[in-house]
Amino acid sequence: MDYKNILSMKEYAQQQKEILKEEIKIIKEMLKQDVVLHIFSVGENNASEAYIKGKIKDAEEIGVKVELHKYKSNEIGSYALDSLVFNLSQHIMNNNLPEGIIVQLPLPHNIYFSNNIPRILDVDGFNSNAYVNPCTPQGIIDWLECNKINLDGKNAVVIGRSNIVGKPLARLLLERNANVTILHSHTNFTDLQDYVKKADFIFSAVGKENLLNKTYFKYKESTCVIDIGINRNKEGKLCGDCEKNLPVGYQSPVPGGVGLLTRISLYNNLVKLIRVRFRYIDDELDMRGY
Repeated sequence: MDYKNILSMKEYAQQQKEILKEEIKIIKEMLKQDVVLHIFSVGENNASEAYIKGKIKDAEEIGVKVELHKYKSNEIGSYALDSLVFNLSQHIMNNNLPEGIIVQLPLPHNIYFSNNIPRILDVDGFNSNAYVNPCTPQGIIDWLECNKINLDGKNAVVIGRSNIVGKPLARLLLERNANVTILHSHTNFTDLQDYVKKADFIFSAVGKENLLNKTYFKYKESTCVIDIGINRNKEGKLCGDCEKNLPVGYQSPVPGGVGLLTRISLYNNLVKLIRVRFRYIDDELDMRGY
């Protein structure tokens, strides 16, 4: 496939914001209430704070109100976090509010969250029976489908097997008839090289700078590389799992790539959950072509 004329991830994100802005406007008009995203954040993590800042910026652009529940790591324990999320969930459900909840990851090592968000409010889609898919995998699939990039029968390599990226991404790729291989920390390096050489699509979600590079790996000229990893190099600049300018058909940028898709998918998930809860709004949005 020729990737020269596809919609970039930045262009796609902006396009989606315009659609979301209209959907949110209609929801607010019909319910006479703000659409709210609640974000629980614990600890001091620079990457998390950057993500939250981006989510708040997006929310302002599309008309969503963000309620940030921020705690220092010594201010709250696992039980208290569970209780706060549970009580807020009950308040939202009992009052029929167009709101959703996420708990920003990673949490401090001493905090365990039981993921007690009701699936109808679980905007991140981390519950096993969630109504929506996790944001990063869904955002990637949505971008591929928007660009009419065909996965049917293609060799897709997913590097990383986390429950919130690697595994759900593999499932979504399988649903679109890709030949999916999941590689991970126990994969032999020679095997990794072999799988990469044969891949039509590579999705790397490891968090290791220059994991994929020009020195030790060969690629098909037509390969599409989606870089999901986020790291900081020696100069303190953001970078992904992949060396820049790989000899492939397409390579997503870091920054300005998958992170944008993840944030847009978050708000798409919020709207989807509201549509499930308020069926008459769903009908109205359908009638208007959303």
